[in-house]
Amino acid sequence: MGEEMKVIVFALAHEEYGVEVEKVRTIERMQPMTRVPRTPDFVKGVINLRGVVTPIIDLRGRFGFAESDYTDNTRIIIVAVKEMEVGLIVDSANDVTDINTDSIDDPPEVVGGIKAKYLQGIAKISDSRLLVLLNLEEVLNKSEIIQLENQEE
Repeated sequence: MGEEMKVIVFALAHEEYGVEVEKVRTIERMQPMTRVPRTPDFVKGVINLRGVVTPIIDLRGRFGFAESDYTDNTRIIIVAVKEMEVGLIVDSANDVTDINTDSIDDPPEVVGGIKAKYLQGIAKISDSRLLVLLNLEEVLNKSEIIQLENQEE
């Protein structure tokens, strides 16, 4: 019997994704951002979150999806990756759910256009519901983390 794992479920381009609760600091509503020059298009800027300058990444852009207008449901999920906090813009943050680790399969090579390296696995929630679990260390790969850290200085 596998262990239970809590994940935050969020929507992105009509699919459901999950990220481990332990890596999530907070979920925020959209707010004005300060654009940072010479950054990739998916880096939307930085925000001042309770005194901490936090880089914000649009996950749609990161995964090569078409951009969409932000709505009242759009959220910024603040995650911690290797001692650094980064905000991820998602279409909506839906709920928290428990997943049995036995129900997680290895990701196929590509899921909805997202390369397998960005994925931790695919969790079967029910017969009709799958949840794509993100590998945050790869979503924010080392060279990009270094690039983001350099912007903070």
